[in-house]
Amino acid sequence: MSDTPPDRLCASPGSPFFDEALLERGVGVRFKGEERTNVEEYCISEGWVRLAVGKALDRRGRPMAIKVFGPVEVWFKDDAPAA
Repeated sequence: MSDTPPDRLCASPGSPFFDEALLERGVGVRFKGEERTNVEEYCISEGWVRLAVGKALDRRGRPMAIKVFGPVEVWFKDDAPAA
């Protein structure tokens, strides 16, 4: 596995950008200089994050989210797993 996070990652299993192994490893996201814990999806190259808002759910049972634009920084929270 690479030490650089992917350009785009999503926490929803139905998304083509979902990667369970990377999510288990732990990904930290800093948006506009503030570390965020409610990020559902991000894209570094396009400069946006999708943030969960409150505890509300949509009609499919997923968290309600808004898409916000700004600088995005991403890193792995732990070291690379030993092979």
